[in-house]
This record gives sequence, C-alpha cells and structure tokens, in this order.
Amino acid sequence: MWAVDHELQRVSKRMVSQIGLTAPQRLALRFVGRHPQLTLGELAAVLHLHPGTVTGIVKKLEALRLVSRTRSTDDTRRMHLMLTAEGQTVNRRHRGTVEAAVRRVVAAVTDAELDSASHVMQRVARELAAEEG
Repeated sequence: MWAVDHELQRVSKRMVSQIGLTAPQRLALRFVGRHPQLTLGELAAVLHLHPGTVTGIVKKLEALRLVSRTRSTDDTRRMHLMLTAEGQTVNRRHRGTVEAAVRRVVAAVTDAELDSASHVMQRVARELAAEEG
C-alpha cells in the first residue's frame, strides 16, 4: 500500500509538469466531465474529500479556465460545475495520467481479481475511518 501511495504522489507531481494538473485535480476534472452539473458537495462526496479541500481544487481548475460554475435555477445557494471548452480538451488527454495506469491494470486482471481487490481496499478504508473515532 505504501508503494502505491508513493507512486501516486510521484505520478501526480509528474502530471503537473505534463498536463498542468495534480492527480486530485485531474480526478475532479474527470468527474465533472462525466457528470455535468455536479455540485461541490456531490464532488466532495464522490472524491471522499472534505468540501473545503474540494473548493480549493475547483478554484484551481477555475483559475486554469478548465471548469466553470453556474448558479442552480432551483436553489440559488447551489453552484453546478461544468467543463469549459479548454477543460473538455484537457479531459480527453489520458497519456501519463494515474487513470491511464489504472486502466491498463484493470484491463489485465480478471473480474474476480478486481472484485477481490476492491473488497480489500473498501475494508481497509472502513478500518482506517474507524480509527478516526
């Protein structure tokens, strides 16, 4: 697990020089691209991050002109996220990203192996969350 964490950090740093985004920023961009009109709260939930952390990520994506916010017509307190044209271009790039490596692994393992790995990672996450209390 430590090796995976180390490599995620290393690739994230490399991604900054190659595509201008860290791995968390890239992941946020990918989710907004797949789910237009996502709210900040929804993005925080899917990323399993504190809303304040996600706000910082989204502000950076806005500063890079990759994401824009629009006010909800149903609730003016809510903001929805969308990719800009430039964000859509960056979203299509996969080479050298964390998700490209994950895609290669997922394509190379069986469904049973993937299910087993997912189960173990979910249990580890739950156990670590329980340590917080």
